[in-house]
Amino acid sequence: MTESRRPARRSRRGPGDRNNKPRQARRPSPAEAGLDQARLAARDVLRAVRERDAYANLVLPALLRERRLDGRDAALATELTYGAARAQGLLDAVIAACANRPVTEIDGALLDTLRLGTYQLLRTRIAPHAAVATSVDIVRSEFGHGKSGFVNAVLRRVAEKPEEQWIVELAPDPARDPVGHLAFRYAHPEWIAKAFAVALGPDAGELEEVLAADDARPVVHLVARPGVITAEELALATGGEIGPWSPYAVHLDGGGDPGKLDPVREGMAGVQDEGSQLVARALTLAPLDGPDHGRWLDLCAGPGGKAALLGALADIDGFTVDAVEPVEHRAELIRKATRGLPVTVHVADGRDPGLGSGYDRILVDAPCTGLGALRRRPESRWRRSPGDVAELVRLQKQLLASAIGLLRPGGVVLYATCSPHTSETLAVVADAVRRHQVEQLDTRELVPGVPRLGDGPSVQLWPHRHGTDAMFMAALRTPAG
Repeated sequence: MTESRRPARRSRRGPGDRNNKPRQARRPSPAEAGLDQARLAARDVLRAVRERDAYANLVLPALLRERRLDGRDAALATELTYGAARAQGLLDAVIAACANRPVTEIDGALLDTLRLGTYQLLRTRIAPHAAVATSVDIVRSEFGHGKSGFVNAVLRRVAEKPEEQWIVELAPDPARDPVGHLAFRYAHPEWIAKAFAVALGPDAGELEEVLAADDARPVVHLVARPGVITAEELALATGGEIGPWSPYAVHLDGGGDPGKLDPVREGMAGVQDEGSQLVARALTLAPLDGPDHGRWLDLCAGPGGKAALLGALADIDGFTVDAVEPVEHRAELIRKATRGLPVTVHVADGRDPGLGSGYDRILVDAPCTGLGALRRRPESRWRRSPGDVAELVRLQKQLLASAIGLLRPGGVVLYATCSPHTSETLAVVADAVRRHQVEQLDTRELVPGVPRLGDGPSVQLWPHRHGTDAMFMAALRTPAG
């Protein structure tokens, strides 16, 4: 995976499948031609996120390419877009205090620019006068002097205090509500912070570290395609550093569009979190009862990152992979990601894909809340609600049951979610073990060299411990018969 969805929809990486399709970015109007184009681009992405539930990480790269923004302008637009989306809850609290009204009573178009300006004032080194003036110019170009005066007044009040002072004034009392205080400070909804604390269990004292890691800009992770290029060669070609855990991972520091890198454009590498790489590799390392006949399945394959890695590994041994995705345009993404690999894409529902049983290995990278990848999809934390969990859990149980039914005796299914929420992880696995009499393997042995994995038998990765998304994985094996 690398992108979360509402339960009624099929993609787990955002709130609507329609937003996975590329859209034409809005071109600046003649009145906007003289404005700061990096800030204008950031404003337009925030507007797309607010108005049509778009993904910032899909809209922004396309917009930068269309408007030919690169270098410092692209880096600034990226920082402002993702930073403002990530910090939205904190920004809105400050804006409401300075505007003397709830943000729900502020026109959405003005709120986008206020968030952008407030982020610059509180969380960047941009000079306050530049943050205020450029925000006012953007509003004036679209709405005239009246509304730009309101934006000017609010942002000048924001600029009167640094972020820490606003936190002291607006956050819950840390003595009375320590979780609520940390959630405010690190821009997370409180229910998500509580879910993280529960998942950490006896290590709940690390909650601040988790939230801080989620609130920071993530490093770009690349995956070297096995059999085509090594991680060492990819690091040399891109100027990156070899990742610590996956033998295929390379980390890139700095901004820019990784899609422009030659190894990525030529299909020798892809953009994929190191935790996701570990999930795909763990499936291939899981011990079967009996020989591996080379029939593998990715049951929830869109948009294709793990299917591509599995396909490359299968190709080395002459094996094959089936990949299931119910939405045609996402199935096409899998086809593109796996071109030239022994991967067959099936447009079907993973709960009843119409495939014959007898698979040796099956990956169920299940649709989930995506709470483990909030740093890479910053707007997701403000879209999700506790009510999303129950319906997703039902879907996860159904998909896992389907996978178990498709395995051969002695085969292995690896269940994974990009969420640490225990209802989506431990509870789903425990239900499968109880209902289907499968054996739970020690998944820690399938991620060799990775430290601090707890008591097992499942694995929970964390951004503050491992530098990855908070991926969960558990390996289950059917009886040999």
